[in-house]
Amino acid sequence: MNEWKIQSRSHICQACGKSFEDKQVYHTLLFEQKNELTRHDLCDTCWQSQYNKKTDGKREFVSYWQGIYEAPPPAPPEPIKRETAETLLRKLIELNDPKYTTPAFILAVMLERKRILKVKQEINTDGKRIFIYEHPKTGEVFSITDPRIDDSQIEEVQKTVANLLESGVPEAQDQTNENKQPMEREKNDEPNLEKQTSVSAEQIQQG
Repeated sequence: MNEWKIQSRSHICQACGKSFEDKQVYHTLLFEQKNELTRHDLCDTCWQSQYNKKTDGKREFVSYWQGIYEAPPPAPPEPIKRETAETLLRKLIELNDPKYTTPAFILAVMLERKRILKVKQEINTDGKRIFIYEHPKTGEVFSITDPRIDDSQIEEVQKTVANLLESGVPEAQDQTNENKQPMEREKNDEPNLEKQTSVSAEQIQQG
């Protein structure tokens, strides 16, 4: 015998074909065939009926042991695809939901620090400060409102942004026709970010 190749434990009884259940007793037999060891895993019923009490050739195995079958753990769930700061910012701008004004501002600042976005202009209008950001690689322009965050809000905002980066935006996944209609009415009442971006781009050219 040149080399012994022992197979891994089977998940089924190799006599009757039934799947092993978790914590079920199984019996392993090793047979020598053509200078190799062949493994056979059997359920208790097949072991008792075919090998345990036999005295004929069927019992001529070279090794035997008994074990407790452990079912393999379930496959881990597919990891949630984490948002990047850039993709998340784009989704928040598309949603145009006022509750995401502060997270959008934080994301824009993060991208500015990473030199992915650049501040091109600062506009003050109707008591609001709006930063005009440009994406140098794509030429896109984004208008981001400064929510004027208080120090007491920073920790809560950081948690919100971290959760959005980890799990994504719920509205982007669960939005229905019902909540689309109120959003359309809001867009009619106040300028959306696309319009702000368009106007801001013209102001940059004029400047």
